[in-house]
Amino acid sequence: MTDSKPPPFAHTLLQRAFSPDTAASHYNDRILKRPLQILPNDPTPSARATRRAALTARKQSLQKRSKQKPRPLSAAQKRKLGLCEIPKEQQKYAIYEPLNKLWAGYMREVLGLDGDEGRAHVTPSSSGQMLASADMHGALVSVVRSRCVSRVGLEGIVVRDTRFTFEIVTRADVVKAIPKEHTVFRFEIPLLGKDGGDVPKPLVFEIFGEQFQTRAPDRANRKFRMHYQPDI
Repeated sequence: MTDSKPPPFAHTLLQRAFSPDTAASHYNDRILKRPLQILPNDPTPSARATRRAALTARKQSLQKRSKQKPRPLSAAQKRKLGLCEIPKEQQKYAIYEPLNKLWAGYMREVLGLDGDEGRAHVTPSSSGQMLASADMHGALVSVVRSRCVSRVGLEGIVVRDTRFTFEIVTRADVVKAIPKEHTVFRFEIPLLGKDGGDVPKPLVFEIFGEQFQTRAPDRANRKFRMHYQPDI
């Protein structure tokens, strides 16, 4: 006796609806050979992969944040936009006279001048470093020596202190840029008497422009040496 297995249940149902050949064809094509769709499953990531993914996400977040944050303008962009230029209507000497008075009070505080007795305590060795590191915006300066003879005698209030120039506004309401190199500037600091009034004779200082060839904030931490420059 031969032990024959019964046909599959699906094949039996197909035979009831179709002919034997058609039922066998549907069974082979649609059941036995039907493709099985398997969704891909990601394996459990390792610790290294987790750290790498976190680092990548952090870098992308920082790059996105840096792109959103505006960068400061460069010096060339500021010049192109004219941000450092004084408008024509503001190039008036009278506008900056109050600034000069404020600067005089600031210098008296820097040098420690109390009344007219402070003149005895101002010496190059004691006050030279403080004077060289002071902010010159608002100072009324005049050119007393220069390699360029045409600059001698120019006088005005400093409205901009750059690394290599003093920009001043003159009494004729004109802004001029004077190079610091090979130039000696003179300015005065009025003293206050005991009654609060100005002393007739102010303190007069002369400075070498080469000693001021840095930006005003950078001069505070710089050491200066007193020396004679025979080329002026």
